[in-house]
Amino acid sequence: MKKLLLAVLCAAALGIADAEETDIVVIGSGGAGMSAALTAAQAGKKVIILEKMPVIGGNSNRSEGGMNAAGTLQQLAHGVTDDSPERMSADMQKGGHYLNNPELTLVLAQNAKDAEQWLLSLGANLCHRMGRGGGQTAAREHGPCDGSAVGAELMKVLYKNAKEIPTIDIRPKNQATDLIVEDGKVVGVKVKTNDKDQKEYTIDAKAVVLATGGFGANAKMIEELRPEYKGFATTNHAGALGEGLDLAKQAGATFVDLREIQAHPTVVPKKGILISESMRARGAYLVNKDGNRFINELLPRDIVANAVLKQPDGEAWLLMDDALAKKNKLLQGYIHQGLTVSGDNVEQLAKAMNVPVKNLQASIDQYTKAYETKKDEAFGRPEMVAPNNVFPMYAVLITPAIHHTMGGVRINRNAEVIGTTAKPIPGLYAAGEVTGGIHGGNRIGGNAVADIITFGRIAGKNAADSCDKDK
Repeated sequence: MKKLLLAVLCAAALGIADAEETDIVVIGSGGAGMSAALTAAQAGKKVIILEKMPVIGGNSNRSEGGMNAAGTLQQLAHGVTDDSPERMSADMQKGGHYLNNPELTLVLAQNAKDAEQWLLSLGANLCHRMGRGGGQTAAREHGPCDGSAVGAELMKVLYKNAKEIPTIDIRPKNQATDLIVEDGKVVGVKVKTNDKDQKEYTIDAKAVVLATGGFGANAKMIEELRPEYKGFATTNHAGALGEGLDLAKQAGATFVDLREIQAHPTVVPKKGILISESMRARGAYLVNKDGNRFINELLPRDIVANAVLKQPDGEAWLLMDDALAKKNKLLQGYIHQGLTVSGDNVEQLAKAMNVPVKNLQASIDQYTKAYETKKDEAFGRPEMVAPNNVFPMYAVLITPAIHHTMGGVRINRNAEVIGTTAKPIPGLYAAGEVTGGIHGGNRIGGNAVADIITFGRIAGKNAADSCDKDK
């Protein structure tokens, strides 16, 4: 009895509480984690969400473009009747240089439209947007109806719904430090609080969902995997360091495509502020510091990024007009942040950009003609949804920066983490950027949001179902 009392006192002195119990622990509070938690809670399970940062959301807070989904009611209402999950999956595989797991791309494409409907049912303000993103053969992006950033909208809606469910417990500043594994099954987590008290405690759980995001802010890891990216800025939040991979390794997880790291082509130099691909989908185009267009702007991100790096100083200008600015909150935000230069005519714009007037005028004329004839003879851009020539015009200087890590833990179609035996690790699920195999060698813009919501829901459902099997 004395020994037991001494152990309890020692544990208290070290800040280690008795183990809590819950059905499911979700590690990470971004779109994937929130979707998993909500889905599990809707299935009647008790969920604890652990978030190491002081605020929830992770990289999902920074997502600007939209969510891709094929065959939605909104897409059909816009007259896009020739799209399909099979076509979306094929685009993903081509864009990913066929390194993707075809089963995972098809699961994503088949379930994305249901994920979009689910978000609408939660109160998300999403509209289908005409205009293709890079590497897509159909207009399948869905985002806020006013053109604002998709991430902020989704996190607002997901968080609001999660807070209204009493069986979801959201804990910022609580970091999972270890997975608890017994007889090959994940049965809980060890946690420390990221506050002045630095308390440690344990949670026993029937299942754990990894939704910790990628490692795009881990410069050392990026450089080790891809030395050519040394010194690149990043669009990622400071917490995107890849600790989820370490947690998965403790449970015997396997990994895939870790070297596949995406540089987004349009990021403000030195500031790491991403200029959404949706600008190009809405009609924006690129010119170099000589004022000349140099590429089809709707090619996959890695191809566009490499083309920018080959331009003088590895930088280029993205051109956007007043017609877009008047109806798009994202562009309005870039302007208000002072990221753009502008001109009321081509002479003023060229001066602000420090490019030759003659070349800039020729580029504007060439793109206008391509829009009018619906044929871009110079670069083969497949779609121009607007002439993008209404003054005042705006330009923002851009360069590539680290944006997305396509590699991570290996999962199957059920979001189960695959171990070294090539079989699922009991009790362990994963969704979002912590996983690999979905996007292959290059992620198409708009597919990350589809990924986190779709596979977040799959992980939450299957984690909940596994709890019932344990009864």
